[in-house]
Amino acid sequence: MVTNTSGKKKTAIARATVRDGSGKVRVNSQPVELVEPEQARLKMLEPFRIADDELRESVDVELTISGGGYAGQADAARTAIARGLVQHSNDAELRDAFMAFDRSLLVNDVRQSESKKWGGPGARARYQKSYR
Repeated sequence: MVTNTSGKKKTAIARATVRDGSGKVRVNSQPVELVEPEQARLKMLEPFRIADDELRESVDVELTISGGGYAGQADAARTAIARGLVQHSNDAELRDAFMAFDRSLLVNDVRQSESKKWGGPGARARYQKSYR
């Protein structure tokens, strides 16, 4: 069985394909072990630490990530993997375990950066005004 899922964080979008296999995880056609920095790799693999090792060794995950920075991409990938594992295994207990650990494993973070407006250097800040 093949399952396609996606995850988003800020402007990063991750698409995961979960299929029966031998435990390989590939990110943009490269093994997950090559992902740098290490913090991002650990974040991506969080769903596997919550799920049992038996599940990890029975599936292959293929990730395609685009947009955003490495932290946003890691969060998006983590959501996509967790959703894929829940959908693939069709396990309510796994879903509840993910929700109890962190809701953002299964639900996208909707927060976005506010756009810059005229009259200032940023979204809310205004240029200083001189009276003399």
